[in-house]
Amino acid sequence: MINVAIIIGSTRPGRKGEAVAGWVHDRAVKRGDARFEVVDLAEFALPPLDEPMPAITGRYTRPHTRTWAAKIASFDAFVFVTPEYNHSAPGPLKNAIDFLYAEWTNKAVGFVGYGSAGGSRAIEHLRLVVSCLQVAHVSAQVELSLFTDFEDFTAFRPAERHENTLTTLLDQVIAWSSALKVLRTGEHHAA
Repeated sequence: MINVAIIIGSTRPGRKGEAVAGWVHDRAVKRGDARFEVVDLAEFALPPLDEPMPAITGRYTRPHTRTWAAKIASFDAFVFVTPEYNHSAPGPLKNAIDFLYAEWTNKAVGFVGYGSAGGSRAIEHLRLVVSCLQVAHVSAQVELSLFTDFEDFTAFRPAERHENTLTTLLDQVIAWSSALKVLRTGEHHAA
């Protein structure tokens, strides 16, 4: 069975990511075709990237990096829940991605964004980043507006239409991750 991490991409106090990730998780676990776990970046307390060697070498020297690497390696796919800060993804999420390489590779990712423009610009930046890591990013994305999906910009009350988009996103993430399994397990043959 495919293991999917729902990663909360913000670490700031008062963030909306916990509520959004909870919404994603509550709907995802009803599917029964994959296992889903919320992964909170705040619990890992990663400092600004402090590894002396590039992540592609896999030569991690810091205990926090090894802990983060083991967590990410345990998943086949990801759903990034990301706010949009100043037309981009939050620094802690980009930093967490940059710590690792092989742990991300040949897996699938979908994006659930939120912000004044639905997090769309943060998602577009993240698509560029994960492409460098050989992560297949699916086309469906959930865009939640601070104006219409959060009551008084605070209480999360997503419009019903987002459920269909989330279902499509999860369908795509699971399908792509399943298709990429042969690359992750090394069962493919070189031409």
